[in-house]
Amino acid sequence: MSPKAYQAMLNVQDSLNQGWRTAQIKNDNLEDELAKLRADTASLGRRLASLEENLSSSSSEAKKLAANLAEREERLKEVEDVLRKREEAGNQLKDKLQRALLGFKESGLTVDMREGKVYVLLADKLLFSSGSIIIDQRGKQALAELAKVLNTQPEINMAVEGHTDNQKVRSLGQIKDNWDLSVLRSTSVVRYLTEEEGIDPKRLIATGKGEFTPVDTADTPEARSANRRIEIVLSPKLDELYELIK
Repeated sequence: MSPKAYQAMLNVQDSLNQGWRTAQIKNDNLEDELAKLRADTASLGRRLASLEENLSSSSSEAKKLAANLAEREERLKEVEDVLRKREEAGNQLKDKLQRALLGFKESGLTVDMREGKVYVLLADKLLFSSGSIIIDQRGKQALAELAKVLNTQPEINMAVEGHTDNQKVRSLGQIKDNWDLSVLRSTSVVRYLTEEEGIDPKRLIATGKGEFTPVDTADTPEARSANRRIEIVLSPKLDELYELIK
């Protein structure tokens, strides 16, 4: 890869990372808004109860508060219903992926769910040779099975995260350090999923986290092996929720 092409790839990576951070901020804002909505609803309920004790002097305000409370309770119910459906859809997706990828479990592939998102973890040994960014045949088979499921779920977005251990990387051409290795492995997976398996590129983002998000901080070969991984984070699009919150 030429320096110019490599720099162009890094520029694209920066743009995608910015888009991913913006989406994460939106999601955090959504959770904050839901918490505020719940708190406001509870506060209105307490105020209504107090006013009803003095209904003779406050009947007009009580009626307004009752109408406001009913409206907020309805919106709260709608938001909670969408969140419940999102969680149910996430669990269904996790189950589908676990069944589809069962044959790769012994090779270091796991599927779990955290905070409403499905995480597909692929050990580096399943995808790459040591120090390589080229996906091997077994890794392609696993990604192909993953893509079969994801191509039936167009409402799901994907963030492909590259992770390494904390051992210094020997300079290998364009790979200068663990940052490079994690980013280039991530983009290799994204490129395979889009170019070979037909997943819409707009649904994907590639990120590299180097050695700085370990799953095991012990200084052992087993811990370092666990930290060398690709994580594919699957999350539903939140358009419906954003519309409810507006």
